[in-house]
Amino acid sequence: MGDETPRTVNLGAPGPDDPVEVLPPGSVVGAFKITANLAAGGGGRVYAAEHRVLSRRAAVKVLHRHLAVQPEMVERFVREAKAVNRIAHPNIVDIYELGVLDDGRPYYVMELIDGSDLATEIRRRGRVSPHDALTWLTPLCDALHAAHQAGVVHRDLKASNVLIGTRDGRQVIKLHDFGIAKLIDPVAGEAPLTTLGRRLGTPYAMAPEQIRGEAVDHRADIYAMGVLVFQLLTGTYPFVAEDPTELEAMHLTQPPPRPSSRAPVAPALEAVVLRCLAKRAADRFPDVPSLLSAYRTALSDEVGAGPTLGLAIHVEAPLDADTSPEAADLVGDALDRIESLLAAAGYTLPLQLAGALLAVRTIPDVSPSPDVGAALGDADAVLRIAGEDAPRWTVVVHVDRFQLRAGKPFSGPLLQISSWVTGVSPGVTLTQAARGRLAPTG
Repeated sequence: MGDETPRTVNLGAPGPDDPVEVLPPGSVVGAFKITANLAAGGGGRVYAAEHRVLSRRAAVKVLHRHLAVQPEMVERFVREAKAVNRIAHPNIVDIYELGVLDDGRPYYVMELIDGSDLATEIRRRGRVSPHDALTWLTPLCDALHAAHQAGVVHRDLKASNVLIGTRDGRQVIKLHDFGIAKLIDPVAGEAPLTTLGRRLGTPYAMAPEQIRGEAVDHRADIYAMGVLVFQLLTGTYPFVAEDPTELEAMHLTQPPPRPSSRAPVAPALEAVVLRCLAKRAADRFPDVPSLLSAYRTALSDEVGAGPTLGLAIHVEAPLDADTSPEAADLVGDALDRIESLLAAAGYTLPLQLAGALLAVRTIPDVSPSPDVGAALGDADAVLRIAGEDAPRWTVVVHVDRFQLRAGKPFSGPLLQISSWVTGVSPGVTLTQAARGRLAPTG
């Protein structure tokens, strides 16, 4: 990243010859060319871009015109880039370049993550099992701890700021948007950007001390992590109100609701969430590793719990003794891609053979179940990966009970494939158990 600090210029009202707010495809930003307009938020607009020489794909964030005339917003934009580079963690979106457009708007170039975000995933799936949540929380906690170790408090940790993508066939989790991050140990000569009494953050995830405009430290992020874990385990926020003032009052004065009042959550895990949501920072976990360790310990206490309801997808490719080595290689490549697809969708894969696989995930014990409809979408995606040979593949969707051990499928009728993958035809098949929980259409 270059050393030049973006300057603030008087943009004024846009005239007929002024650059437009939205950069059209083909616009040049530093060494990159804009290829698409991705999204806009309160602080700026994000574009997809490509390096003009190396063809490297990236994302470009440009500060809004009306903010680029405010020195504090420009400085905050610059410090976001500096904070990210100060942390330098693989689970934090990297920033490559910082610069200024011809009209004075600052921009930075960052890595592009193909995928969605955790908020989208929660809307799609609803609440998830504690073990599924751990697959997201582990890399997220690693990133957050690295930020705290580097003297950076995120202050806006929420599901929409956690990106979920794939890279080299593996799921990647990336924390981003350090736009209101606080440097606990600022670089010499840098003055703080905010003063006591000014509130920054998202109301539904702000710690009480943030709402009061007091000085915050890393424990404000632990409060926000408690909100996020609550949301993952129950599908809802701990406090909900249409009026932001009322919502803030809840965070300040009301005891946090027990997750078990919204969903089946074990007492040990509930205690972890409630400690994160303590009103006093001193009563929360002292750091992120302590939080994550307590979460894992709570999960290990569930080993003796009863069977849980699960959703399974069994995929089998048309391999036989007459299959050529070339065809077998193509099937293997397709199965590798299917494994990555299902893993990114939250499934674990307890069985992976040369020509078949079994993918399993826990689902809420409700009927009708939106998860069965989502599994049908996953099954269709499997056949799309199979390509021209798809009419010969079999994909079976089933619902039944199974037992977890150490967070992994261990036993139970759901794992007894021979009892439900019988006499099926090529294509997608729903077993009677799965069809019985399918939400009606129309």
